[in-house]
Amino acid sequence: MTDDVAAARAAAEEESVLFHPPVDPDATAAYGDDPDQLIDFYVPRATGGPGGPAPVVVVLHGGAWRAPYDRRHISPFAGFLARRGFAVASVEYRRGAGGAGGGDPVAGRWPCTFDDVAAALDALPELAHRHLSGADPRRTVVTGHSAGGHLALWAAARHLLPADAPWHTDRPAPLRGVVALAPIADFAVADKLDVCGGAVRQLLGGDEGFVERQPYADPALLLPTGIATTVVQGRTDADVPQAVAESYAEAAAKAGEVVGLTLLEDVGHFPLIDPAADACAVVAEEIAQLAW
Repeated sequence: MTDDVAAARAAAEEESVLFHPPVDPDATAAYGDDPDQLIDFYVPRATGGPGGPAPVVVVLHGGAWRAPYDRRHISPFAGFLARRGFAVASVEYRRGAGGAGGGDPVAGRWPCTFDDVAAALDALPELAHRHLSGADPRRTVVTGHSAGGHLALWAAARHLLPADAPWHTDRPAPLRGVVALAPIADFAVADKLDVCGGAVRQLLGGDEGFVERQPYADPALLLPTGIATTVVQGRTDADVPQAVAESYAEAAAKAGEVVGLTLLEDVGHFPLIDPAADACAVVAEEIAQLAW
């Protein structure tokens, strides 16, 4: 496939995702005082799995941790999961603001992006009890796409953070598993490949921050988690190449942990969260295998 053909295909896949109108949640709750500290809740629209209360799926959207990309673009995916019988909690979090003088937005805000994901997951059991009546928070799976896939892996590894990290926990999160979709999962490889225009280095605050903060933020350095983890990756992904996912899986294996790696042929970056794409049904099945 030529570069022009690959670029045209990637653009069409992204357009397909953005073509879907946003799906309004059944409820929205704040987990903090900032306008971005919100969780959208979607009640299950069907009965899935073997019956009983619906599992909870936490969704963390992507967008290179940059401000223009919020949870609205992943709301059709959240609605799709609700129609498959899951109770869904879609998390918003603070992202990078615009550059000086109206320049391009940077990736992430240190430490706010991480503060928010940790706070949202900590607040989720109580908020889910209030807004997802009948769901079973004991069967919670975290999923995320791209930068959100990174945050999903990171959220499951907080017990492995350095002891001085403000997000460190004493024990693993009570999760049934993580399904990371084209995640920015290995910062060294992603930085080498200049994924999303240097987003990883921006997230950590530039050259100096990259060295100092990587142990606090890089999922490939936070292993083994002891939590069942599956990575779903399109082989033709031009935004977050397959090499990033493979490197994370290899790091997990070296740490003594098996991470499932599902590679989808002729699939790029966005079909994983596109309800109109076959790849999205594969994602739902991977979530179901862990949740039920």
